[in-house]
Amino acid sequence: MVEQLHGLRVTVLRGGPSSEREISLVSGRAVAAGLRESGHDVFESDISPDDLSALDRPCDVVFPVLHGAFGEDGQVQSILESRSIPFVGSGSHASALAIDKLATKRKWIEAGIPTPTFHVATRADPTPGPIVGPCVVKSLRSGSSIGVHVIASGDANEIARRIDELVSVEGVALIEEFVRGVEITVGVLHDRTLPAIRIVYDDGFFDFTSKYGTNGATHSFDTTLPDPLIHTIGQTVLGAHRLIGCRDLSRTDVMIDASGRFYLLEINTLPGFTPRSLLPEAAGRAGIPFAMLVDQLVRVAAERGPRVERQQ
Repeated sequence: MVEQLHGLRVTVLRGGPSSEREISLVSGRAVAAGLRESGHDVFESDISPDDLSALDRPCDVVFPVLHGAFGEDGQVQSILESRSIPFVGSGSHASALAIDKLATKRKWIEAGIPTPTFHVATRADPTPGPIVGPCVVKSLRSGSSIGVHVIASGDANEIARRIDELVSVEGVALIEEFVRGVEITVGVLHDRTLPAIRIVYDDGFFDFTSKYGTNGATHSFDTTLPDPLIHTIGQTVLGAHRLIGCRDLSRTDVMIDASGRFYLLEINTLPGFTPRSLLPEAAGRAGIPFAMLVDQLVRVAAERGPRVERQQ
């Protein structure tokens, strides 16, 4: 970690062009405030593929608080790498891989990491394939639970309607077997796991409203799961993080069924940094308050310097 205690010149990128723009703006403001509290010289800027002017301002490190397309899929990371600008988070290759749920699942399956059974629907084959009964229909590349539909009833008409909605817009949809049980999320920070958080919601699933609404899901460090199981899940999540090639931070969602079997759902290379976000909450539990968290992230990135990540 960077030893000097003087402040860095940090450019915080927030907003962006994706459907997760509003959450990114909230996250970006929180990150900027935490960095200023830690004594850094912070410049905040919106950014888009058509306006990269924020990157022309001299800085020591960039913190791209950009969720979804352009900011989290390797595009902005590739631009930063090409300009030799140090930045927080995973490199371009890992970012592009992690945001693609299908590519991530295939990588995990090859390594023996458990993930729910799935099928990919396309315009040529807009069916759930071998998935029968309760399932989850997902966009392949969206985050913040946008484009995610849980059909816990297994109603065939509802499944077909949700598949058609996604396929008509994106050309493809991921259908995943629904795992009924306990949902937890496990963060990784600087190649170490953070305390697991159980996500509890009254109805449906951990959707956009549950994540960011004032009366959404509750987060509990009392997972009600045995400690040995939590440890095994944590080690599996850390292995999945490394396999994708993530660095600095990530957060992985996990489902555990009634028999104690667990399944990794997806990995997020740039978790939210809103007041209700899970990774900062887990870091706080581990004794790392928010300002210290963002301070550590920019100092580690600045010390690492500009680096192009090798393809995994």
